[in-house]
Amino acid sequence: MSEPHVTLDPRGLDPVQQKLRGPLEDQLTSALQAATDRIRSGYAGEPVEQVCQRLLEETRSGLHPDIAAGFNPDMDEFCKVAVAIVRGGEVS
Repeated sequence: MSEPHVTLDPRGLDPVQQKLRGPLEDQLTSALQAATDRIRSGYAGEPVEQVCQRLLEETRSGLHPDIAAGFNPDMDEFCKVAVAIVRGGEVS
């Protein structure tokens, strides 16, 4: 089963932000994957909307508070992960 991955939009980043993009993507991806694993293992039939919200909360809880405060993911993409959890399928 493949794991979700966070990719940041590079448009409009200054050179310093561009340098930090890779490590930040790695940290966000790690937090998202850990949240996905926890939710998948404890899934008990909740609706997709609830799983999506929990996925966001769990991902943010795995981040440094400053990073979590600025983390505003594409919720359509987050909900695709939630749908995969609900359906018991592959998360991409």
